[in-house]
Amino acid sequence: MPYEWSPEPTAQTHDWQLSLWPYRSLLRKDFVLFMGATAALVSLPLITLLGTAILWGLLPFFLLMIGGLWFALDVSYKRGEVLEELTVDETKAHLTRHNPKGDTQEWEANRYWITVHLHPKGGPVENYITLRGGDREVEIGAFLDAGERLALYDDLKRALRG
Repeated sequence: MPYEWSPEPTAQTHDWQLSLWPYRSLLRKDFVLFMGATAALVSLPLITLLGTAILWGLLPFFLLMIGGLWFALDVSYKRGEVLEELTVDETKAHLTRHNPKGDTQEWEANRYWITVHLHPKGGPVENYITLRGGDREVEIGAFLDAGERLALYDDLKRALRG
């Protein structure tokens, strides 16, 4: 699961933190391996053209393809650098969202007035989760997939009840 409790909330613990982040199917270390393997496989047909003028005609397109793939994966990776942290103590809950562009959004409410809401079909994504407390309602975990949001909803209900 792309979220982590520290410590795990129980009936005895009133102070805990929940950190959420988007799932990464391609880690940074695997990114380099993927790009190297792709470049090697795509360049195999170019080996037959070594020493010909056709190679120089195809080479810019090969480099453009590798550069475009690198750029697209890098942009995708940077857009997914989101971190949400929900910190709860005995009296208050504080949600901080670190966005990809570097800005942060914060929300705070009295712990005992917070309610967790699941919107199975009504939100921007399936199984949309919101926290309501104070004067605002905020989303949490919108970047998770539908199944992960359902599990998060159950965990949040349990944790905030304790």
